[in-house]
Amino acid sequence: MGPDVPLLNEYKQEFFWKRFPQTVLGGPRFKLGYCAPPYVYVNQAVLFLTPWLFGGIGTLLCQLQLLQELHAAVLSGILMFGAAAGVQGLALYAARRSGTVERLGAPNILADEEEVEFTHCVSPETVRFIAPGKRFGLNVVLHTVLAGVLCGFGTWYVFLGRLTALYGSIGVSLVVFVLSWVTLCIAEYSLIVNTATETATFQAQDTYEITPLTRPLYIFIFITVDLAERFSGPVPEFQLASQVLHVLFLFLPLLWALGILPPLDALLLWGMEQVLVFGFGGSPMSSNLRLLLMFGISVAVAVCNYFIPSTLGVVLFSISTGFLLSLDLSQVSPLCRGSRATFGDRGFRRGASPPPPSSSFGWNLSCRELLLYLSLLLVGMAEAGLLHHFLGSAQSQSLVAGPQAPVSYLLLILFCLCWALREVQGAYVFGGVFLNPLYPKGMSNVQTFKQRNRGLYFAAAIRRILLNLVSPFAMIAFLSMDKSLQLLHRASLSVGFTRAFRVVGLLIDRLAQFLAKLKFTLTVLVTSWTEKKQRRQSAGTLLAVNASLCPLLLAVVTLSALLSAPLLPLFTLPIFLVGFPRPQRSWPGPVGTACPCPDSIFYQQMSGSLASALRMAFARGSLGSLAPGSHFLGRFQDRMVWIMILERGYGYCTVNIKGLELQETSCHTVEARRVDEVFEAAFERPERLGLTQGFNLHWGNALTPCAALAVRVYSDARNVLSGIIDSHDNLRKLQDDFLKALVWLLLRYCVQRHKGFLWSSEEGPGLGSRKSQSSHLAQTACNQPAEAVMVESNMSSLRFRQDSSSLTSFGDWSDEDDLFGPQPARRTVALVTAEAQPGHTALQTGASLPGSVEMDSLFENMALSALQPLQPLGLGIGIGMPAVDKGRTPEVFRESPGSIPHLNFSCPQSEVFNLPTGWRTAPLLPSRLLQLRSLFPEDWFRFTLGRFGPIAQGETTEDMTKALKEDEALKELHAQVTLSCLISLGAESAFTSPSYVYRLYCGDVPWTEGLDWISSSKELYQLALRAFRFSFKLLFDQASLGPMESPEELFSTLEEYERDWYIGLVTEKGWHDSVLQEKPFLFSLGHDLAMGTYTGRVLSLQEQLVQVGRLNGEGVRGQWANLSWELLYATNDDEERYSIQAHPFMLRNLTVQAADPPLGYPIYSSAPLHFPCL
Repeated sequence: MGPDVPLLNEYKQEFFWKRFPQTVLGGPRFKLGYCAPPYVYVNQAVLFLTPWLFGGIGTLLCQLQLLQELHAAVLSGILMFGAAAGVQGLALYAARRSGTVERLGAPNILADEEEVEFTHCVSPETVRFIAPGKRFGLNVVLHTVLAGVLCGFGTWYVFLGRLTALYGSIGVSLVVFVLSWVTLCIAEYSLIVNTATETATFQAQDTYEITPLTRPLYIFIFITVDLAERFSGPVPEFQLASQVLHVLFLFLPLLWALGILPPLDALLLWGMEQVLVFGFGGSPMSSNLRLLLMFGISVAVAVCNYFIPSTLGVVLFSISTGFLLSLDLSQVSPLCRGSRATFGDRGFRRGASPPPPSSSFGWNLSCRELLLYLSLLLVGMAEAGLLHHFLGSAQSQSLVAGPQAPVSYLLLILFCLCWALREVQGAYVFGGVFLNPLYPKGMSNVQTFKQRNRGLYFAAAIRRILLNLVSPFAMIAFLSMDKSLQLLHRASLSVGFTRAFRVVGLLIDRLAQFLAKLKFTLTVLVTSWTEKKQRRQSAGTLLAVNASLCPLLLAVVTLSALLSAPLLPLFTLPIFLVGFPRPQRSWPGPVGTACPCPDSIFYQQMSGSLASALRMAFARGSLGSLAPGSHFLGRFQDRMVWIMILERGYGYCTVNIKGLELQETSCHTVEARRVDEVFEAAFERPERLGLTQGFNLHWGNALTPCAALAVRVYSDARNVLSGIIDSHDNLRKLQDDFLKALVWLLLRYCVQRHKGFLWSSEEGPGLGSRKSQSSHLAQTACNQPAEAVMVESNMSSLRFRQDSSSLTSFGDWSDEDDLFGPQPARRTVALVTAEAQPGHTALQTGASLPGSVEMDSLFENMALSALQPLQPLGLGIGIGMPAVDKGRTPEVFRESPGSIPHLNFSCPQSEVFNLPTGWRTAPLLPSRLLQLRSLFPEDWFRFTLGRFGPIAQGETTEDMTKALKEDEALKELHAQVTLSCLISLGAESAFTSPSYVYRLYCGDVPWTEGLDWISSSKELYQLALRAFRFSFKLLFDQASLGPMESPEELFSTLEEYERDWYIGLVTEKGWHDSVLQEKPFLFSLGHDLAMGTYTGRVLSLQEQLVQVGRLNGEGVRGQWANLSWELLYATNDDEERYSIQAHPFMLRNLTVQAADPPLGYPIYSSAPLHFPCL
């Protein structure tokens, strides 16, 4: 898409210009987009001016001295209450009439969805269009009463006598009077008639009708200040405030239209958060409930502090409660329940990553943690009490001469030391301007990186001691000797020790926000011209306007910083507005909502290890300052991890980890490439840097690299199998490998059955295992029991295909030249129906004819022949095939269980390796098995039996093992079952077709004579399918690394497959479970239909370096504010809109993805993760 793509398409432009005037006026719809009778507009105008009419009556009676001000205000309120009640009554009447009367005639589906057919001025349609009414009866009463109260107080607020007394001029008073009533009419209309959609929208849906209360609330705030000035006496400050607010009152419609004033829910959360942080010294919370609870507790502590009669009691109480409230209180609940809930139980209940070891300090609230916290609390209280008792009263008027002076200098030294030690931990220093020469360069592997980082780890340990142990006691010493403690029963003292410390913290926070917003502003301005793909035709004009209005631009940036509100770039263009204040989390919903997909499991798997790595990085200071609201971006291969800090306290941090999509779009790819370039410039630079190479060439980018973290994550390798799967030499050996793998699995199955499924392959004698192709990078032992391969998507061809021809083998029908390519596996609706209703008869489908074309539906890749509506048409049910008697089975192929001869084993221990009776009932002629008898690997069978025999019997002698190997009945049994499986899978002839290999790997077994027999035994089918997948993995490894040199090597390789590998398909549940259980290796075979190639995918669980960088938090908040405005107000959901296009500097597309649903679409989002940072 080009840079001049429309900001809004034509339909949305028309919609916007109908909605915006309605927002400005508070609800009247004077621009409809279609012809409407005049009375529709007249009715709305009359209702809009009704409050002014009633207020004018009260004002006139007061001016004529017929009524006093109070009585005139009450009269106006009563009149407005009656009018509001009448409007609500009409709305209820119209709603009932519309619900009982049906419109005659067919509806016109081509008409505008908002078009209304009006019949007369008070028809139900007209009334519902003008005054839709309220959804809840309580709101009908509440809003009606508030309308009367608002009109009464508003009349009192703008009396001409009052305005003349304030400004001393009748002309000014008249102007203020007229414009003030416009503001009041707008608020009254939105409250009682029709509520306009606000530009300041926080919630996606106004479920409880809170939006109508927003505008009246702000008017009541203005009236409250005026009432305080009226009844407080002649206070100059109140009078000045009243004068200023009366003028500001005139601009309320403009502030509402621009969306600067927040809605009620955002205002409440933002206000509590600001008071909690800068009033009580707390932290933003990770959820609304935690914020409410912490705010309530802090208020209670402040109230108790206010009434304590002793200064020593204030000191001790403040220190103890402040320390306790700064801890991670989320660990208290599991402790009170008496359960040792681990970090994984709480933080990773949505994922399946293994939690950190329970022995790690801080993950649980156990005796060690309680002992440490109790020791710190007692030492801090003792220090504060002693210093305050002996030195608190000796404090002089000057900080330089009193006992606080040495401690103040110590605090400054500690601050400088901690800052310097933190700076050297990251890739850049001095705000990301210069490269850090001490940071390791050229990170080839994890071990080398850790060795080069040891010096920085030592510096980080010193910083942790200074920051977590020395600095808190130094600050306690400084505050406990402050002279302000002598002033009891003061509000400033009740919220904590103060000598303008809260003000200093507030100023530092606002200054940091101003600088971040200013950098974001410059980035948007400069890149709108320098980036050719971002340069619109209006770019020059916008730059000129911003340059000419530079003071206004700085004022907008300053105001947004002072309000702690996002700086909103309209459509991400250099048109800057002040967004409405909102909490640091930016979104109203709970943390952890996402749009999951199959790729989400990779983020679930890595979240546990990433949290452990983040814990160490936070403790060392590698990621810089950890203020709530900070955003970080992690990059590894095709994975993007978005990390947001939600909450911060003493020794703990709460974060949210999001995973962005892996299927990269064009915009995603452009920004991901720039992210890679930024990280390469920081982490893969040469050993020696020149003068110009020491600067951060990407300083203007929203991303500043911080550090690389060692995380256990899956490395994804994809290979094109051309030359492997289509090699005739490889395919000829596949049959022999399949038989050997099946023999190994059958004997292992017998041992597992004998051991009660408790046997592990590691109990056998260990041999030097030949590593597969992916094992050369990393090898991890995984002592987990073997899991059965559950193939859900490919049983349709096994369970529902019936014998409908006299064919003897599918091999006669195979197309060795792959003229039409492979046939993808399908899951029929019949299978779904049969699985959902086990009592019903399975749907019978016919065999596929060579050269025939099967229609596939678009739903889940299901065969249309299985759809019930198509059954009468005869699609896919064996048209043209010979009829088969379903009730009888040819006797020549089957034997009854009673006719199966009993096996006479020559060795008593052979009973352990006996196979189920049903596995010997294959419907195959003995002559066919005899023809294939030479294919059975007898030497491999004896070797494998010799290895499994001692494991099954415990301590066995050489004679017993020899007797097992010489048992002909046992050998013939396994040969019969193995060869029967070979024929049933259609593999009796050598594999020559890659498409046939792919179909078998997917479990889409073609029709054969033994198909019903093998599908009737779920265990045998799974063993055969697993054996074939093992054999293909052997083919893959041998083609890459060379052939197997000995039976011992083959045995060890199969053991490794069973223990450390999942070999299957990406779409199977087993793949999903294996990733979450952190199976060391996974292998999958795929087919690229577009390229016509077969691909192999290998996942290897390794400790890799994930590069993490800090994002400009104010840039993220600004783009999210624009996203909220654009989608919730302008409803601009066009997937190709300008504001979602790639921007290499702002990372616009990635930022939009990381927003919470429904506006964003991260594929994974964790619950708030609490972990220690000591």
